Amino acid sequence: MPLFGNTFRPKKTPPRKCASLSSLYFTDRSNREIELGLEYGTPTVNLPGHSLKFENGQWVAESGSFAGDNREMQRLRKRNQQLQEENNLLRLKVEILLDMVS
Repeated sequence: MPLFGNTFRPKKTPPRKCASLSSLYFTDRSNREIELGLEYGTPTVNLPGHSLKFENGQWVAESGSFAGDNREMQRLRKRNQQLQEENNLLRLKVEILLDMVS
């Protein structure tokens, strides 16, 4: 029983088996997609009355599904812009008043 020696000696692991010789490893991606059916297309979501699809990192309404809502969206965007400008103005006024008080 050694005092300072290391008596722990793990067994050697067996060598790994060789990789699969399947022809799928040697074909390019487009052939694998065709053979395995990996063409998914664009993701789509169907909500009641609306249909959206994911393109270029954004959800886009499919043609004709939001025909009446475009005007409403533009109106809401304009209102949102007005409220943001008003909020910035009020913050500036508060900042000026605080400077006057101090």
